[in-house]
Amino acid sequence: MDTTAGMTMSAARPAGRRRQPRPLPVLAALCGLALLAGCGGDPPSVLNPAGTGAARVANLWWLLFWISLAVVAEVMALLIWALVFRRGNVRVRHGQPLRFVAIAGAGLPFVILVAVYGVGLRDLAALAVDPDPDAPTVEVTGHKWWWEVRYPGASGATANEIHIPVGERVKVRLRTDDVLHSFWVPQLMPKTDLIAGETRETWLRAERAGRYRGQCAEYCGTQHAHMAFLVVAEPRTDFDAWLTRLNAPARQPRTEAERRGQQAFVQGTCAACHAVRGTGAQGQVGPDLSNVGSRWSLGAGAVPNDAGHLGGWIVNSQTVKPGNAMPPQPVGAAALPDLITYLRSLD
Repeated sequence: MDTTAGMTMSAARPAGRRRQPRPLPVLAALCGLALLAGCGGDPPSVLNPAGTGAARVANLWWLLFWISLAVVAEVMALLIWALVFRRGNVRVRHGQPLRFVAIAGAGLPFVILVAVYGVGLRDLAALAVDPDPDAPTVEVTGHKWWWEVRYPGASGATANEIHIPVGERVKVRLRTDDVLHSFWVPQLMPKTDLIAGETRETWLRAERAGRYRGQCAEYCGTQHAHMAFLVVAEPRTDFDAWLTRLNAPARQPRTEAERRGQQAFVQGTCAACHAVRGTGAQGQVGPDLSNVGSRWSLGAGAVPNDAGHLGGWIVNSQTVKPGNAMPPQPVGAAALPDLITYLRSLD
């Protein structure tokens, strides 16, 4: 009899029906994925500001967070109250629900939104204030996919690295040489879009010395993720010394290997696109390499700046950063070690 009942129940179940997943395992899996999504080393965070501009953004974020948390807490409290304490027959006076909805559902949110809007306008006005006319200026040009950095009055240029003095506002003039880009240093300042044919302006101010990673925040092609840069905030004396080195010719070779490497650079195909101050290499297509040996990375954050990655980049950068403008270079196996030695000596 039990067997017959079981057969009858099985027959009554629809053939294509599947068991519904239990909510608890699904929720646990989603929480696990959310935690894994946050694993990425130590990325720059807008909630860890190091400058006055980013601090305003962080304060606004925390204000919205606490307001949202208060709203969630209030809704949950009302839900628990309705489910637990209001069971049974309860007489409600005429007009009471309407008054509650008008105050809690319309009046209070209106006041909160107006207040948040006012705080946002105040912060936007503060972020839009221009630095002093005598403030240091940096000119940054976005290329696919690297950043050209120049200082007015300085003869040299660098790439993917911006030096600023600590505690001073620095004006940043931005333009793009090709497609749309966006200049963003999360710990120092909100992002500013680079629009073709326009010169945009923003400013940076770091309250403490350090190295702050920036990133292009507007999708600009296949290597958009590898269009990073570094802002180096340092004491004024160190900044002035660095700017002096940027005006001076590049370091001269001191060893035979470095001299052979310089000759291979100047007489080879490298000089057609790249410049090294004080040499015959005056190319304007790619980054200036006068201080490439001291830079934090190769390919605007694509790989570390060490001998192995530098050799791979010279021979065929397409295997490191596909789609960039540098084609494979016909550098012989005998000349490559000397060329690497020379480039790494440029600091």
